[in-house]
Amino acid sequence: QTAGTPTPLQQFVSNKMAGRPQVMVINTVQKKEEGRRVQLDNIFAGKMVADVIRTCLGPRAMLKMLMDPMGTIVMTSDGNAILREINVSHPAAKSLIEIARTQDEEVGDGTTSVIILAGEMLAVATEFMEQEMHPSVVIGGYMKALEDSLELLEKKICVNVDVTNRTQLLNIVATCIGTKTMKKWSDLACNIALDAVQTVVLEENGRKEIDIKRYAKVEKIPGGEIEDSRVLRGVMLNKDVTHPKMRRRIEKPRILLLDCSLEYTKGESQTAIEFTKESDFSRMLEIEEEYIRRVCDDIIAVKPDLVFTEKGVSDLAQHFLLKANITAIRRVRKSDNNRIARACGATIVNRPEEIKDTDIGTGAGLFEVRKIGEEFFTFIEDCESPKACTIVLRGASKDVLMEVERNLQDAMHVARNVFMDPRLVPGGGATEMALSVGLSEKSKSVEGVTQWPYRAVSKALEVIPRTLIQNCGGNAIRSLTALRAKHASTGNTTWGIDGNSGELVDMTTLGVWEPYRVKAQTLKTAIETAVMLLRIDAIVSGVKKNKGGAGAGAGAPPAEGGVPEEKE
Repeated sequence: QTAGTPTPLQQFVSNKMAGRPQVMVINTVQKKEEGRRVQLDNIFAGKMVADVIRTCLGPRAMLKMLMDPMGTIVMTSDGNAILREINVSHPAAKSLIEIARTQDEEVGDGTTSVIILAGEMLAVATEFMEQEMHPSVVIGGYMKALEDSLELLEKKICVNVDVTNRTQLLNIVATCIGTKTMKKWSDLACNIALDAVQTVVLEENGRKEIDIKRYAKVEKIPGGEIEDSRVLRGVMLNKDVTHPKMRRRIEKPRILLLDCSLEYTKGESQTAIEFTKESDFSRMLEIEEEYIRRVCDDIIAVKPDLVFTEKGVSDLAQHFLLKANITAIRRVRKSDNNRIARACGATIVNRPEEIKDTDIGTGAGLFEVRKIGEEFFTFIEDCESPKACTIVLRGASKDVLMEVERNLQDAMHVARNVFMDPRLVPGGGATEMALSVGLSEKSKSVEGVTQWPYRAVSKALEVIPRTLIQNCGGNAIRSLTALRAKHASTGNTTWGIDGNSGELVDMTTLGVWEPYRVKAQTLKTAIETAVMLLRIDAIVSGVKKNKGGAGAGAGAPPAEGGVPEEKE
C-alpha cells in the first residue's frame, strides 16, 4: 500500500459520512441552552431577584418574613439576610445573591442598593439584546461608564471628613441606621457603633487595623429593654466560676490567661497499664496529684487573682487554687481568650512552667459574675485602654435581637469605612442622580454604537432615587423630573430625595451622608456583575439520572430487595 492511500477502514468511514453534516456528540443527560435566549433569561432572573428586595430600600423600607426548612423565622429588611434565606435554582440569580454577600463582607453596607442597581443594569440591556447588538459592544459601553463614574465620584462629588469630629461621625452612622428597623433608637445605636469601632482601632507601624468581627463581640441577652444595651469597656462571657466558694467580685484583678489543661493528661484513646504490686496503683495516683500540684504551684507563684483557661480544670486543681484565693474559669473559647488579652493587656501562656510576671494582665478595673435571667455572666470591665469590647444587647425577643444585631453590624461597618477612608458622598439618591447627569453629558463625546449602552448606564443609575420615592408613596415621575432639572444646573450635586416624605432636599441640610468606599464598591460590583452575566452565551446544566436507568419507566418495579437496579 503506497503512502497517502487510505486504508479500507478509513475508506469505509468516509463513504458512510459522505454528504452528512458534522455531528457534535453531547452527553444526553445534559441540558444545553445558548444564544440570545440565555442572555434574555439571565436578564429576567436578575430583574426578578432585584424586585424581591426593591421595597427594602430607604427609611420607609418594608420587612420580609422568611421561614427556613427548620422552621426558624427571620424578619428583616437587610438585603443580604433576605437573599441568604432564599433558595433559587437559576445560576444567574445565584450569582446576584453572591454579590450581596461580597458587598456585606467587603464594606458591610449597601447590600440592597447593589442588587437593585445590578438588576437595573441588566434590565436596560434588554433592548440591546433584542436589537441583536453584540454583547461585547454593550460591555465596552458599560465598562467605560464605570471608569467615568468612579472618576466623577472621586473628583467632583466626594468630600473629606474630619474623623476627630464625633458629631459629624454620628450623623454618618445615623444615615445608615435611619433605613433600618432600629431607627427609633438611632442615638443609642449610633453611639454604640461608634464607641465599639473607636475601641478596636489599632495602629501599628503606620498601619491601621479595625477588626470588628474578631474584637467587637455582640452578646444578645433576651429580656429587658433595648435602651439597656451598651458597650462594655472590656469583655463579657456566658460563664460562671468553677468552684462555688471562689470570689465572684475582684477589683483591679491580676489576670492570667492559659491555653493548657489544669488536669492530668489522659490517654488519647485506649491506655493499658499493668500493675505488678498493690502499691503501684497508689503511686500512679500520687504521680497524677504531684503533676497537678506542680502546675498549680507554677500558677500561684505569679500571684494572679483570676485564671482563664481554654481547657478543663480538675477538682484537685480547683482545691489548690481556692486555697490560694484564686478564681478560675474554664473552657473559655479561643476567640474570647484573645479578646480578654487585648482588653486587659495579658499574654496567653501555653505551658504553666513558662509563666512570667509580664504575662499577667493588670489593665482591668473590675471582675464580677452577675446573674441575668437564669444564667450567669462574667464581666471584665473598666479596662484602662482596651483594644477589644463587648456589645451587650437587650430586647424583648430573640427575633428583635437578631434584627438589632444585623443593624448594628451595618452601622459599625459604616463607622469603620469612614475611619479607613475618611471621604463622604451625599445620600438619598443624590450621588446616583449626579452621576447620571454627569454621564449623560459625557455620552455626547462617546463615538459609535458604544454611546447607547453608555447612556443606558446613566439611565439605570436613576433607579435608586426612583425606588426611594416609590417606597415612601411619592410621585416618582414628577419628583425625578424635578431632581434631574435641579442637577442640570451647576452646584446642586448634593440635592436628593428625603426618604420619609419623597420631597427634594439638600443632603447637606438634612445631614444624610454615606462613606465613599460603600458607594464606589456598590457601583463596581453592580456593573461588573451585569457585565459578567451579559458575557454568558451558553448554559450547560447536568440533569440527574433516574434511578431505574435510561430504559426504566417511572412506574418500573424495584429489583429484588426493594432497591431499584442501576443500569450500566
